Amino acid sequence: MTRRNLGKLALATGAVAAVGTGAGTALSRSADAAATWKTTGTAVSALAGFDNQMKTFMQARGVTGGQLAVTYKGRLVLARGYSTSTALTVQPTSLFRIASLSKSITAAAILRLVQDGKLSLSTPVTKILDITPPAGQTRDARWSSMTLWRLLQHTGGFDRDVSGDPEFKDAVISKALGVPMELDHADVIKYMAGQKVDFAPGSRYAYSNFGYLLAGRVVEKVSGMKYADYVQQKLLTPLKIKRMALGWSIAKHTGEVPYESQYTGKTVLNTSGTTVPSPYGTFSMGIHDANGGWIASAPDLVRWAKMFDASSSVLNSTSLGHVWAKPEIGIKDGWYYGLGWQVRPTTSGGTGRNTWHTGSLPGTTSIVVRTYNGLSWAAVFNRRDDPSGKSYDDIDAALWTAANGVKTWPTTDMFPQYFV
Repeated sequence: MTRRNLGKLALATGAVAAVGTGAGTALSRSADAAATWKTTGTAVSALAGFDNQMKTFMQARGVTGGQLAVTYKGRLVLARGYSTSTALTVQPTSLFRIASLSKSITAAAILRLVQDGKLSLSTPVTKILDITPPAGQTRDARWSSMTLWRLLQHTGGFDRDVSGDPEFKDAVISKALGVPMELDHADVIKYMAGQKVDFAPGSRYAYSNFGYLLAGRVVEKVSGMKYADYVQQKLLTPLKIKRMALGWSIAKHTGEVPYESQYTGKTVLNTSGTTVPSPYGTFSMGIHDANGGWIASAPDLVRWAKMFDASSSVLNSTSLGHVWAKPEIGIKDGWYYGLGWQVRPTTSGGTGRNTWHTGSLPGTTSIVVRTYNGLSWAAVFNRRDDPSGKSYDDIDAALWTAANGVKTWPTTDMFPQYFV
């Protein structure tokens, strides 16, 4: 197996401005992590390389909670929870925020509506949603060419490197509109309707959380259901995925892990200006629902990833073809963004593709990978920063190393153990 390059993409959602808390040194965190290593789930000797890579990665960064699931030829062959804290035991079914891995869920929801004849990917979002700017402002004419295709492939016209990410500009939007925080989706849309578009839709790629916020509202408008209810009914329930849910900004679901960060920041959940831990209130999970709001276990994520392997009652072959379709701008640096997935065509062992996505929020790092030769894995962590500056991108190479080192793949299937 040849490793695919991630294209040096930034992790998915971008950083929130915050100040340090002085929460210990990297050395002390690493020492504690080495002393308190715990694992749960069934150990598989043939796949010990995955455990070793997770252990090395987590201990080096003092990450207290992690999880991994691996499939081979459609079978769940490994499901493990890992912890470096006496105060935390991560089970294979513990729930983590998955951040931008949520985008494949939203894209699939749009595709299901298309599949059911209720929507067209070529429809401009302005034909579906009310995109009205604040009084006295004019909507950029280029909004009219923002089709669903373009929004889902990140060619819609929004570039956070140019104008910032509106989903992390809560205080700016609150002041501009004269509305209190916590904002809702309509506030963000209204504010953006009065802003200049960053580039002509369809002319280039620029990762956009806001494009997926819009897609989530399209799901609600066209289906007549709440976004989460539609996803649960049409996508997750048929796959027997019962644990996944939209996460909350402060409260935790039963079985959800705590999130950690060395940073703090001002809350955006109200106008108090209170300083809070970065994972708990410096961003709104409600605003991020369709682009980064889901929580899941690693087994849930590989179960979800398996759905893209073959036509099913959830998405048929035509819909799956749309997922992997190349954007009108073509391929750059050997990869492109499909519908909710990053895609790298490969000719190794015949024509095929490696597909993946990463996710990042304060207190969260996640990755899911599908390979051309029938492998997939998902890893999630309850931290994304390290005082010594070690990169979290390294988990990608680490898990490819583990996969390449497997001599014989197990013939067992753990899916029935976790999905009934």
